[in-house]
Amino acid sequence: MQEPLIPYELNEKQTILVIDDTADNLSLIANLLKPFYHVKVANSGEKGLAYIGNNVQQPHLILLDILMPGLSGYDVLTQLKANESTQFIPVIFLTAMSNPDDETKGLELGAVDYITKPISPPILFARIKTQLQNRKMSEFLRDRNLFLEHEIQKRTQEISAIKMVTILTMTSLAETRDTDTGAHISRTQHYVRLLAQHLQHHPRFASLLTDSMIQTLFLSAPLHDLGKIGIPDAILLKKGKLAPEEFEIMKTHSFLGYKAISKAEEQLQFQVDFLKIAKEIAYTHHEKWDGTGYPQGLKEDTIPLSGRLMAVADVYDALISRRIYKNKMPHTEAFNIMIQGRGSHFDPDILDAFVELEADFKMISMQFTD
Repeated sequence: MQEPLIPYELNEKQTILVIDDTADNLSLIANLLKPFYHVKVANSGEKGLAYIGNNVQQPHLILLDILMPGLSGYDVLTQLKANESTQFIPVIFLTAMSNPDDETKGLELGAVDYITKPISPPILFARIKTQLQNRKMSEFLRDRNLFLEHEIQKRTQEISAIKMVTILTMTSLAETRDTDTGAHISRTQHYVRLLAQHLQHHPRFASLLTDSMIQTLFLSAPLHDLGKIGIPDAILLKKGKLAPEEFEIMKTHSFLGYKAISKAEEQLQFQVDFLKIAKEIAYTHHEKWDGTGYPQGLKEDTIPLSGRLMAVADVYDALISRRIYKNKMPHTEAFNIMIQGRGSHFDPDILDAFVELEADFKMISMQFTD
């Protein structure tokens, strides 16, 4: 018999499993294929599945009869497709069932081809060749997709690392100017996330506080006092109450932080979510619910949610922390002052969340000590 036209790489004999309950059919097909392929045979669906399950090396293609005692060809194919390790093995039905409905059912179940008996050797070889080529191409594409997924995951991790390095570098710069705020940065970061997670299903905030947004808030929060880098030491490190003109200069740290982050963003020439939120936090965390805050005098919902969350976190932590100009305040006293700011300094719903999370706030304050 003349060897069919098979690509060079397929001449490295691939394995074909033939499943048919008729011995004559198995013998005929095996004799046709053996000069060109490794051929394995099984005289029932159960034995065919057992062969596949017991061998590390799967067949490259399966020729499958439909009408068999026990498991039918349809049953065998259904089990193959349900198993992750076998779902991509191409299956060609080789059957005496010539009804178009039978062929349609076989193809819908996942067979790659359907050949009716009696077989024509040239057609059989051509169909096998096509499906083995298709398998090689499919495997190539799957491998490439896995590689691309790995590369995307790697790049995503690198981007996350760059974010963290950026944040740590910028916050470290801020800490060199004001050494009292090191643990303050960590505490407020965790306060903000705690509040956001608690409010995630609140009717006012549910559409905004997605898991992704909460993570962005957590990453961005440490940059809220970045602008203090631009405040003169004589004011930033003053031991005592600031004079009115000095306080006006101190208040500019909100805009200075916003401006610094904006410049970094301009260099990128595209928007990054965590920098966008960082700008909001830096610029608006001293705004007050009643409009008496700074630098813009924003009121109620015109204050970005990120700024409102940071306001609660920042003020509470400032009250319980030692500063160069004051001693730290006991938690109970700070808690009572926070409650008095409901509806004036703070968004009422966010302050209510703070009250419900009192024990958790206290725990975070003890976990990240100065």
